Amino acid sequence: MNILEVSNLTKKFGGLTANSNISMAVKQGSITAVIGPNGAGKTTFFNMITGVYQPTEGEILLEGKSIVGLKPDQVAKRGISRTFQNIRLFGEMTVIENVLVGMHTHLRGNLLGIFLNLPNTRKEESEAEVEAYRLLEYFNLEPFINEKASSLSYGNQRKLEIARALATKPKLLLLDEPAAGMNPRETRELTEVIQRMGKEFNVTVILIEHDMKLVMEISEHIVVLDHGEKIAEGNPDEIRSNPKVIEAYLGKAALELEKR
Repeated sequence: MNILEVSNLTKKFGGLTANSNISMAVKQGSITAVIGPNGAGKTTFFNMITGVYQPTEGEILLEGKSIVGLKPDQVAKRGISRTFQNIRLFGEMTVIENVLVGMHTHLRGNLLGIFLNLPNTRKEESEAEVEAYRLLEYFNLEPFINEKASSLSYGNQRKLEIARALATKPKLLLLDEPAAGMNPRETRELTEVIQRMGKEFNVTVILIEHDMKLVMEISEHIVVLDHGEKIAEGNPDEIRSNPKVIEAYLGKAALELEKR
């Protein structure tokens, strides 16, 4: 079963076409990578799926229903969450407060219940804190629970952003360069986490990533963009041997891997 289907997706900014006629399907429970050189239109593609940008043309179906025209908060309520290429945590809030913020999409309490300190609201808040702690424990962040998010190392900030995204209980999780800025040890840990969390959190994952070792190790399906267009898709073996991909991207990426 496909959780996401994208058909002829196009985004134009004035005379510039950032994405052109992109079509793809994502199977429920899978890990899909979207790769390509800088400027290929990968983040624009994510922004359309999450409602940040509305497509100029094309269709986006989540579980068979169109989400085109929905705002980001409405898309989140439908079950799509994301992280960003540039970390967007609330730096002055604590680690656990950042995760609790992510839970607001599925909490039933309102301002009146909080103000009156109603029993149901207290119960829900207590359950949310337990769930937030479980997420932090999963990412080995529980030692920093009451520290400001801005005080964490870069790698831990990346993990916290993923934990906050999972706190929304998404069906589909979009990760925009999750390994960017991580050292090799942190990247290995992240690779293991992404491989596990699909099953443990019942979430489908799409990631944009430049680390080809990570991509080839965890992805079941890979879509390659270049100059805003899809030039190839397939499993890791098919992508490795695709002449168009080697010419546009993997040749350079392979050289970088050899230098490590």
